[in-house]
Amino acid sequence: MSRIGKRPINIPDKVTVTLNGQQVSVKGPKGQLERILPSEVTIEQDNNTLIVKRRNDSRKCRAAHGLCRTLVFNMVEGVSKGFEKRLELQGVGYRAQAKGKALTLNVGYSKPVDVDPPDGINFAVVDNTGKAVNQGTFVVISGIDKEVVGNTAAKIRDVRPPEVYKGKGIRYQGEIVRRKAGKAGKK
Repeated sequence: MSRIGKRPINIPDKVTVTLNGQQVSVKGPKGQLERILPSEVTIEQDNNTLIVKRRNDSRKCRAAHGLCRTLVFNMVEGVSKGFEKRLELQGVGYRAQAKGKALTLNVGYSKPVDVDPPDGINFAVVDNTGKAVNQGTFVVISGIDKEVVGNTAAKIRDVRPPEVYKGKGIRYQGEIVRRKAGKAGKK
């Protein structure tokens, strides 16, 4: 049996979960999320815990068991605490600027790149101490849906991914970029 799939999901005090067949709706202080689970799994609520079970031991059911448990757990976690990803801009003159809800990136192109947030996503530009500023080199992407937060962070990183010779570009905070030696390093 799946080690992750058989773990129960604890529901915090301010979160309510509604089950309607395969549809799971989670409502909390930060917002509301809904998802339809595949027919290979069932979900049961027992007081303040959720248990995800698979219908049989077929390969497809076993594959969906741990995934569905993690998706429901992320929904509960998102509406109670939220998720965030931090990006770091490295390079001379590279900076981000918050304009309303949108984000403007100056990352070495001839024109600035504007990024509009999807629904439920907030951008914040912070300095290295964590205080919000108008423009800086650290960007915080936050929201209640872990999948959308991660995809938005990946799209922003794809504007200028870190290059391997000088290390310039947009990277996740704490990401280690393996550097290559240039022509001078061949000796």
